[in-house]
Amino acid sequence: MMYMAQVTGDVSGGLNGWAVDVIDALGGLGLAIFTALDSMLFGVLPVDVLLPLVGYSATRGAINIGVAVVCATVGAVVGGVLQYALGAKLGRDRARALLMKIPGIKPDTVDRAEDWFARHGAKAVLFGRVLPVLRPLISIPAGVERMTLPKFVVLTAIGSLMWNSALLGSGYLLGENSRRVTHYAGTFSYIALGALAVAVVVYAVRRRKQAAAPVGESERAEVG
Repeated sequence: MMYMAQVTGDVSGGLNGWAVDVIDALGGLGLAIFTALDSMLFGVLPVDVLLPLVGYSATRGAINIGVAVVCATVGAVVGGVLQYALGAKLGRDRARALLMKIPGIKPDTVDRAEDWFARHGAKAVLFGRVLPVLRPLISIPAGVERMTLPKFVVLTAIGSLMWNSALLGSGYLLGENSRRVTHYAGTFSYIALGALAVAVVVYAVRRRKQAAAPVGESERAEVG
């Protein structure tokens, strides 16, 4: 497992260094712990930086890439469920008051997560796992609104699997160039957010046009 320390030498300080030490010592379990803590601590850990490097370490035999994907996803789901439980137990007002005490979390960020969930529900949980603004917080409103737990777990697992596979797989495929991925992971997240926002707008416009169309014309449009 010392491959992790070798390939992350340029990011081995602070939280990155701690994460590398955990994964070096515990392997897949350490990776699961890391991604769980990332979810529980509202995205303060550098998961987007570390996962491509873990993917590269898999090419050197430090960890199996399939095991890494599974462990990272399980950890993200566990952390998400704990956040969900917190939201369900505290309710909106107390959960919001708690979030406001966490450094780096602003009221408008919480407002955005709540509004996104109110408008999109299941899609917010699914795609929120790959979006930088929503990923740390989307589980809280899901818990507050008491989305059914099995549905929440499935959506969180699918969304986390997509994002973890992308980051780990990029490091695995790019090999020694995987460090470059760490510089673009955040940019990719914002591109995904923009694309999803455009898709939502297009969908809303189409729905509004269908609702405004005469009944016969609307029915013909749906048949076509």
